[in-house]
This record gives sequence, structure tokens and C-alpha cells, in this order.
Amino acid sequence: MLLTGLLLAGPALADDSWQKIKEEAHGQTVWFNAWGGDTAVNRYLDWVSGEMKSHYAINLKIVRLADAADAVKRIQTEASAGRKTNGSVDLLWVNGENFRTLKSAGLVQTGWAQTLPNWRYVDTTKPVTEDFAIPTEGAESPWGSAQLTFIASRQQLPAPLADSQALFDYARQHPGTVTYPRPPDFTGTAFLQQILLTQTTQPDALKQPPDDATFAAVTAPLWAYLDKLHPFLWRNGKDFPPSPARMDALLAAKSLNLSLTFNPAHARQKVSSKELPPDSYSFGFQQGMIGNVHFVTIPANASATAGAKVVANFLLSPPAQIRKSDPAHWGDPSVLEPNTLPAAEAAALRQFMPTGLPTTLGEPHAAWVNALEQEWLRRYGTH
Repeated sequence: MLLTGLLLAGPALADDSWQKIKEEAHGQTVWFNAWGGDTAVNRYLDWVSGEMKSHYAINLKIVRLADAADAVKRIQTEASAGRKTNGSVDLLWVNGENFRTLKSAGLVQTGWAQTLPNWRYVDTTKPVTEDFAIPTEGAESPWGSAQLTFIASRQQLPAPLADSQALFDYARQHPGTVTYPRPPDFTGTAFLQQILLTQTTQPDALKQPPDDATFAAVTAPLWAYLDKLHPFLWRNGKDFPPSPARMDALLAAKSLNLSLTFNPAHARQKVSSKELPPDSYSFGFQQGMIGNVHFVTIPANASATAGAKVVANFLLSPPAQIRKSDPAHWGDPSVLEPNTLPAAEAAALRQFMPTGLPTTLGEPHAAWVNALEQEWLRRYGTH
């Protein structure tokens, strides 16, 4: 009987604990630092901010970043100055190398993500407990999934390119119409990882941090491919667009025949907003495309931890995930498992779930990001 009583008390205790968090969050100001490089993302976050105000009396302030690394540096600076509380960042949209930097320095709160009430809806077959091969240990709450995706217009490219060799052949046949964002833009870096994953003869080496002794050999096929590709790129590979948004604009202007995104639903969203031609479509290589889950984390010195948890929980709620998945609003794929939802919400979510996507290739260990970016800049960044 005692065991039964404890089991029954578990959810009640959890509910009680969450109620206290909500009460503490009431009236708090939460500074949410998030990438601000896309108008649809910014509109969605403005909607979230309004919902937090009206339903939870939380004043959600969105700090729009060009790069999450900017917020990481600020958190590091505050830690170095001994600012253990009252930090300037309460919630941060983050993954990969930036998360590894914060976690390895003990600058994030751990053990909270799975305690969020809406965690019960999360699709745990997705990589929601590791980030670029780094265990999250409950320090990150997932809120979207992503996969590197090409965008093309049927007029310029009637059929998808099957692999990296087909991409090279197309660039050679249509010089000046293909490129990729300049690393360290994260989509540009993902393109480097995609080519490396499919070209290297030592894929297992990518599951561990890069080793100085083997780095050159592991990455040699990537640089050989780029050396051949670059002369056929936009501006002869001497200049690169700063962002996927710039590539979209060049695609819309017919200056490029391909764009790149980390969102399989991005093309649909941009077509619906008339920012891309109506015949635009998405595709990936047949052998698979690199993908991940993106998260929010709470810095160790956050000023409004309770409020940050309530925001993170709202981001996982079925209504917020359904709206986010809708290309008319953002089109960012959900991290929820529809089978865990009530029937009406499950149906609403399923209509926005991308279908026919290529296999998702797991990303290399987070330490590869900086190593690849630095070597790319050394080889090509001075052009």
C-alpha cells in the first residue's frame, strides 16, 4: 500500500512543484536571446511573447541575435566577472558548439528539461537528449527539428540533384548559379559537414572531437571537393553570401538556381509569403542529409529561472508546436510525437509534418564545428 501511495503521490507532487514555479514566474521579465535572422521566426517569437503576457503575466523580451555565439560570450564574460546571479540571459536558443562551450564550463542549469509538464509529448526517438553527440543531461529543452535542405525552382532545376557529385556536375554546367553561405554562418558550416560526412573515408572519426594527428587525413576529401567546386560557384567562389536569407533573395532574383536552408518546410513558407517563386521546391541527397534538434537552455546565472521554464514549457505545448509547424507562420518541424496528443491536435500537427524527407544523418561531434570553420577560413576566407 505504501508503494501504491508513493506512486500516486508522484504526479501530484510534480503538479504541486510546477504550480509553485508558475507562481514564482508570475510577473517576471524573461530575456530570451534567439537568432533573429528570419522574419517568420521573428513574427512567431512576437506571438509567443504576447501569449506569455496574456496567459502567464510573464514579460518576455526577445533579444534578436545575428549569432548565438554573441550571447555565449556575454554569459562567459558575466561568469568571469563573478556575476553568479542576475545574468542578462534567461533563456537561449542554442545547439551544437555553443551548447558544448557553455556546458563544459558549467554555465547552464541541468536536470530541468524532463521535468517540464509538456515533455510527455516529446518524440523521444529524435535526438532530444544529445546535442551534436554531447549528452544534454536535462540542460536543454527541444523545441524544433531541422535538416539541411536545398531549395530550387522547377524552371531552373526540374529534378532534384541526387548527391554531391550531381551538385558538382550541375555547378560546372551552370557556372555562377550555385553557392553556399559563408561559414561560420551555421547553414554554411552544415554544408561543410554534409560534404565531409558523405566524402570522408573515416566517418567514425567524426563521432569524436577532431584529433590534430588525423584531422588533415579525415578532412582531405572535403577540401579536395571544394577546391574543384569553388571556381564554378557564384562570383567564382571568391565571395559567399552572408546568410541563407541572402541566398533566398538571390534565388528569387534568378541570380542563383539553388538556395540552402536548415528547415525542410522553409520553401513552402517562403512560397506562401510570395518571397520565393511558386514553383520552388525542397530536396536532399538520396543518401541522406545532416539534421538535428534545436533547443533552449537556461544559463546558470539566469535572473528569471522560473519564468524561463514556463516559456520553455509553452514552446513545447501542442498549440505552440502546431502554430510553429504551419508554413503560414514559420514552418519549423515539430519535436512532438502526434500519437501522444488528443485526436484533434494530432490531426492538426500531422498536416504540417514534412513527408518524403531523406534519411537524417547525425551531425559530427560539436568540436568539429570550430575546427572546420577555422580551416575553411584559413583556406578560403581571405578571398
